Amino acid sequence: MSHFPIFADLRGRAVLLAGAGKVAERKAQSLLDAGAKVRVVAKTLNFQFQKWADEGEIIWLGGEFCEEQLDDVFLITAATSDHAFNRRIFEAAEARGKLCNTVDTADLCSFIVPALVDRGPLKIAVSSGGTSPVLARKWRQIIETLVPLHTGRMAEIAGKWRSHIKSRIEGTENRRRFWENLFDSRFSALTAQGDTEAAETELTAQLENFAPTRGEVVLAGAGPGDAGLLTLHALQAVQAADAVFYDALVSDGIMAMVRKDAEKISVGKRAGLHHVQQEETNRLLVEYAQKGLRVVRLKGGDPFVFGRGGEEAQVLKQAGIPYRIIPGITAALGATAYAGIPLTHRGCAQSALFVTGHSKHDGSEPDWRTLALSKQTLVVYMGTLKAAEITEKLIAHGRSADTPVAVISNGTLPEQSVLSGRLKNLPELAEKAPRPALMVIGEVAALREELKWFGERGRA
Repeated sequence: MSHFPIFADLRGRAVLLAGAGKVAERKAQSLLDAGAKVRVVAKTLNFQFQKWADEGEIIWLGGEFCEEQLDDVFLITAATSDHAFNRRIFEAAEARGKLCNTVDTADLCSFIVPALVDRGPLKIAVSSGGTSPVLARKWRQIIETLVPLHTGRMAEIAGKWRSHIKSRIEGTENRRRFWENLFDSRFSALTAQGDTEAAETELTAQLENFAPTRGEVVLAGAGPGDAGLLTLHALQAVQAADAVFYDALVSDGIMAMVRKDAEKISVGKRAGLHHVQQEETNRLLVEYAQKGLRVVRLKGGDPFVFGRGGEEAQVLKQAGIPYRIIPGITAALGATAYAGIPLTHRGCAQSALFVTGHSKHDGSEPDWRTLALSKQTLVVYMGTLKAAEITEKLIAHGRSADTPVAVISNGTLPEQSVLSGRLKNLPELAEKAPRPALMVIGEVAALREELKWFGERGRA
């Protein structure tokens, strides 16, 4: 993030505006609407500026700029057509530690003005960080159509009642739920109709009947990495969550979608690194839910595919905690698709098997004869450390040493890499591949060269 988003309170504060043409006029109007005391430096004033000056709405300082004019102002806007003059003002502002915006000149700005959706007192700012104001305005226009006009009135009523609600409902989470439920209820329709009295009556009734709700746990799949593959239900869950327990495999892009004030607890693991034990994760899920919180257990891929989601659901069931399951796109589906490897393909594979490379604690062996069958795709999760053993067993049970294979790292992400080869080379490929990685064994792996479409890194 190149700019820190902030809304400034300009009521009663002095602001210096350089320029008095059409562009400066738009800036002046916005500043006046915000309650600023506008001081103008310009050789001449256009009709509107002259009118403002005559009415005492602005103070005209004349056409000469001196650096002392910046001493007692809150911020500065330069909106003249004289680039050298604008630069002089900006450099003077920088020397005094004052915020300055120069219209349409990104390198002369210490702050930028976003495109704004105004539903006063609710305001939504859209910014491109100064890179593309036209794009920011485009998205502002789109958002304008999505935000009802009565939203500002709802915000006004909420502001009026906020202190009272805080005194009546204990706990930030409970108050948040009250407001969320209210804004999604008949209260919104009554406000849209302009019947403020009825809307406040509805608010009072909901306040009288409000009771803290029980906590719940959502076991949600985050998918293989690409934030665009997160399901709508999962997105809604993480944006409503009070606490999110997440795996190491959940990408930064997805974590950025989690509600900003939610508590985020890492419980994931990767080979050789410290991690929270599963039993401790189970205990924490129950503990947080029993506090009445909305908890999301966010897992890479799908919670029920090598994700221990079933174990966690059993613990929640035994503890009497309400829970929901939100499926995710498992790596065997997402990473192979992004690598251009179909799991099944007529003439190559009529079935696909998903297995884990982790050995079972009881020492039992998988059915290697079944795993070694030809004309099927074998996808191995968490198997790179056992690649040599897997290769040996498969070949010993009949799988051809020349069977095509692929090792996919960081599947679906920009840094995705795919190493391709033959089964006999799998140990070497697995050793080279960044971890964690997914191993694909079967005739379909040979189709990657023809079907690859996502990125060009790791070409083998």
